Amino acid sequence: MKLLIKNIKSLVQTETQAQKKVVGSAMKQLSCIGDAWLAIEDDKIAGFGKMEDWEGISDWTNLEVIDASDKLVMPSWCDSHTHLVYAGSREQEFIARIKGKSYEEIAAAGGGILNSAKLLEETSEDELVAGALIRLNEIMHQGTGAVEIKSGYGLSLEAELKMLRVIKRLKTLSPLTIKSTFLGAHAIPAAYRGRKEAYIDLLINEMMPRIAEENLAEYCDVFCENNYFTPEETIRILQAGKKHGMTPKVHAEQLSNYGGVLAGVKCGAISVDHLEYVGDTEIKALLDSSTMPTILPGAAFFLSLPPPPARKMMDAGLALAVASDFNPGSSPSGNMNLMIAICCIQYKMTPEEAINAATINSAYAMDLSETHGSICVGKQANVFITKEIPGYGFIPYSFGSNFVERVILNGKVVKD
Repeated sequence: MKLLIKNIKSLVQTETQAQKKVVGSAMKQLSCIGDAWLAIEDDKIAGFGKMEDWEGISDWTNLEVIDASDKLVMPSWCDSHTHLVYAGSREQEFIARIKGKSYEEIAAAGGGILNSAKLLEETSEDELVAGALIRLNEIMHQGTGAVEIKSGYGLSLEAELKMLRVIKRLKTLSPLTIKSTFLGAHAIPAAYRGRKEAYIDLLINEMMPRIAEENLAEYCDVFCENNYFTPEETIRILQAGKKHGMTPKVHAEQLSNYGGVLAGVKCGAISVDHLEYVGDTEIKALLDSSTMPTILPGAAFFLSLPPPPARKMMDAGLALAVASDFNPGSSPSGNMNLMIAICCIQYKMTPEEAINAATINSAYAMDLSETHGSICVGKQANVFITKEIPGYGFIPYSFGSNFVERVILNGKVVKD
């Protein structure tokens, strides 16, 4: 199968050689080609350039041609942090927060993560797959082409395995590229209240061997926060995960400056996520590491948290990724167009910085730098075509609209 997109108004995020990540002031730059063409063969990008340099097609066999006049072509978004396998919504907690309850108060009363865990335990694997496919289809139509999905609403051996098996099934059912994360250390289940050490032993000695045996997770994540897991416990869990082949990730500095970033850096985490309360010590540690700082604008917006110091991190020379944190409790949206808009409107990131954060840098946070996140020959043909818009800055500017017209994943048109 061959596909040619011609007369592209602007081909965005082009590279002649794939880079792993975009760092510091370089995030202000975005390589684009005006009046361009893009060729796809099978599931890979085969070539691109300016229309004036196009010499035509010698073999038109099985070739589909798309005219993208007055439209942009962009690499699909990479969403490196979601919890989109879940059962039921939590709008009652949303209403409770409107009335003055804090996230911590709702969790202490049995809401939050424990509420989702109870609902998930009562839901079949087939029902979870069906619900997750609806959400995957939704984010696909909004331009996302690669997504990480976490467990963590199970909090028991069987329920965590059920979640991870659902994610494994989704990999075969959805055209999106999917990465799987074990987040058993998301909260302390009610059955282990006052016995945290016993639950950590369960995570390490029973859950992890079974997960590794079935090859269910690429990553291991921990919610490092007061009343959840300490930095020392986080390190212990992540080191155990590494022994079972799971690369570390960390929920860090979301509700307080608690030590999650430093724990993640010490363990060689591929990313540390949230970061509302990151300070100078954490920034320095990240500068000396290969860990990708990842902000989650949807959660900060939905919970009315202070914005993460995105500008300060980039000005210090850090790379920065952005993800949606799509989940039922604190970010019930996987719309990466909206996440980019929040980055620009609230965090004062430029559109170029936000797009770099949502493509190349978020691909890095999923070990996908070599295959996703940019327009580069040999990379996976995951792109989208916009409607007729003035330029890429119009996407965050017109934050309430979806300007994705066509989606191409693995070289095939999946939305037309």
